[in-house]
Amino acid sequence: MDLQADPCKYFTDGKVKASTLSLSVLVVIEMLNALNAISEDNSLLSATPFVNPYLILAILNSIVLHCVIVYVPFLNEIFSIHAHNSTEWIAVFAFSMPVILIDEVLKFFGRMKNDSELKARLEADKKDN
Repeated sequence: MDLQADPCKYFTDGKVKASTLSLSVLVVIEMLNALNAISEDNSLLSATPFVNPYLILAILNSIVLHCVIVYVPFLNEIFSIHAHNSTEWIAVFAFSMPVILIDEVLKFFGRMKNDSELKARLEADKKDN
């Protein structure tokens, strides 16, 4: 979007683009967060998402419904959004993917903490017996 000729277009066209990108990022983040919720402690690499096929179907359904409201012109007007191009979808996933990485790091440190607490309890039980 070129704002050189008419900078005030930001408040009309720019707002629609920004709100569409924001909505898409939120939808994708929540779907990725649902994948993270498969296991509280285990990584997505060890607790595969395919253990819950209904969750996979629900995530796919949500993404498809979101794409419907993004690409159907009648729904564009109702939701005040516009269709994404491929560059915008890349940006949506680039801003959404860190939720997976952040949760994997948190799970890693949680596993380390749980292991150290378990070892401390086992040692305390050995001393008591």
